[in-house]
Amino acid sequence: MTAAPARSLDLAAGTGTGAVLLWVALPYVCIAVFVLGHVWRYRYDKFGWTTRSSQLYERRLLRIGSPLFHFGILVVLLGHIGGLVIPKSWTETLGISEDMYHFGAVVLGTIAGVATLGGLAILIYRRRTVGPVFSATTRNDKAMYVSLTLTIALGLSATVVANIIGGGYDYRETISPWFRSVFYFRPDPGLMSGAPVLFKLHAISAMLLFAAWPFTRLVHMLTAPLGYLTRPYVVYRSRDRRLGTRPPRRGWERTGV
Repeated sequence: MTAAPARSLDLAAGTGTGAVLLWVALPYVCIAVFVLGHVWRYRYDKFGWTTRSSQLYERRLLRIGSPLFHFGILVVLLGHIGGLVIPKSWTETLGISEDMYHFGAVVLGTIAGVATLGGLAILIYRRRTVGPVFSATTRNDKAMYVSLTLTIALGLSATVVANIIGGGYDYRETISPWFRSVFYFRPDPGLMSGAPVLFKLHAISAMLLFAAWPFTRLVHMLTAPLGYLTRPYVVYRSRDRRLGTRPPRRGWERTGV
């Protein structure tokens, strides 16, 4: 009898079953949950669509951690859009060489990643050490913080290990085309075969985070106070200064003529 050929231990390699599950099925499942989850949340939990702000409980750490995290994550988001959505040929047409792009992406990405992770660490420390803030923290919040921290840490680690410690990795040759192929409805799992493990773990954790997104306080990212532009003016009336300064009188009180 002829021995059967040995199968690869890496299920996510090539176009095998593991690769199809991770780089074809999982993205579409997460996208569907992300979209339909937001529709469900808005329809059945419209008043819960909020960050549940804890600013009244503590402000000092919030003033440091919140801007650091939000500005950092904004730069990270813009960097991901530029790296994943914009093809490499477009930037080369604009005169941006690969070395220029690589240097800017690594430097800005590392700084933004460190700022985001540092701000998130401050916010988590605040939520754990400030009593009223910790009391207002739900299990859902804790799971969200773990998932968010893991995704950001894996992304920063992938950047540092591959581009600063290692010899460099051009993800726009593999991961970016795979990302766009998903939205072209022609997913190519083979493009992810040669990606480093940290990049794969970062992509998987990001997809799972987006699947959980509609059911956490992260939904506030998709809201904007546009209603404030068209709502009517709020009327404020002055309070009688004498109220609370004299005891109430029994019976009717004469009014001025």
